[in-house]
Amino acid sequence: MIFSKNRNLIRWIIIVASFAIISLILWNTYIFFQNFKAEERTKMENWSFAETELVKSDTNTNLDLTLQILSSNTTTPMLVINKDGSLGTYNNIDDKKVKDSLYVSKLIEQFKKENTPIEIRYQNEVYQTLYYGNSPLLNKLKYYPLALLLIIVLFGAVVYFFYRSSKIATQNKLWSGMAKETAHQIGTPLSSLIGWTEILRNENVNKEYISEIEKDISRLQTITDRFSKIGSVPTLDSADIVKETIDSYDYLKARSSKLIDFKISAPKEKIEVKLNKQLYSWTIENLVKNAIDAMKGKGALKIEILPFEKHVNINISDTGKGISKPHFKKVFEPGYTSKKRGWGLGLSLAKRIIEDYHNGKLKVNQSEIGKGTTMQIALRRII
Repeated sequence: MIFSKNRNLIRWIIIVASFAIISLILWNTYIFFQNFKAEERTKMENWSFAETELVKSDTNTNLDLTLQILSSNTTTPMLVINKDGSLGTYNNIDDKKVKDSLYVSKLIEQFKKENTPIEIRYQNEVYQTLYYGNSPLLNKLKYYPLALLLIIVLFGAVVYFFYRSSKIATQNKLWSGMAKETAHQIGTPLSSLIGWTEILRNENVNKEYISEIEKDISRLQTITDRFSKIGSVPTLDSADIVKETIDSYDYLKARSSKLIDFKISAPKEKIEVKLNKQLYSWTIENLVKNAIDAMKGKGALKIEILPFEKHVNINISDTGKGISKPHFKKVFEPGYTSKKRGWGLGLSLAKRIIEDYHNGKLKVNQSEIGKGTTMQIALRRII
């Protein structure tokens, strides 16, 4: 408990520290942007002053310095508009485009939004107006905070998915280890039961009793085999999906309440698919039991096999309480359950068996509150 609290505290400290560092970087970037913008303003004011001095060139003794200042601007785009509205001079703008008066008008409006125009005065009269935009460097600097935020978001997403993947991998290892340990634990008493069955057979005990015991032992062996396959790549063999589905149906029907009206609709011809029989029967069992729970032990349950050219669908329909549309995907999440007692692993396990092991698809095909649900398994056919 203490370790968990310390870990959460450290996590929050890292989050707060990261937020503070990011905020500091963005604030300093903003200050630098404003200072750089102010420097460009000063540079353009000096240019306008030099332009004024050039007009007074007849009395100017520092003409070389003035011309040097006027030619020093090699980055900032600018337009000088005369008093009568005509274009006086320009700098760092495409010569071909500046001949278009409409383009010049749009450029003036853009420059006015970026920077306040500078009036060039001579003898207390405005005879020219200087419009200038942001330099390429300033434009790049303007988008730097956005690029930084994007990098931070992408980095955070990578960290999150790495953490999530690691957590899921750890959970999968835990579940696999528990499943294999369960199979191992069941295997020990199962071996003893097989031995006791042989002793009872030699003791001339009623054969019907022994037959029923052997059925249960066979069932336990199947369960053990299922659990032992969790966490490892199962072997997929060519199998008739019709036969395997009917076998699972018959087994479940014989052991379910008489209040459940079981029905099955299956084609007579074989449909070959790549299948692990034990895991597939486990999936059918989970889906059927889940349907029976949804009907509270009373209702109609139908299994329907629908063949198509390249795949086959197995629909399992019930007349239970139904599932709301927002929960169509949530029902397959580990731990999700609407029952007071339950681990919420049945549908999650079934989906993993079908999609991860058999490269198929398991989904809620349709459902309506109060009327029932249809689960659908889709598997590729062997053609």
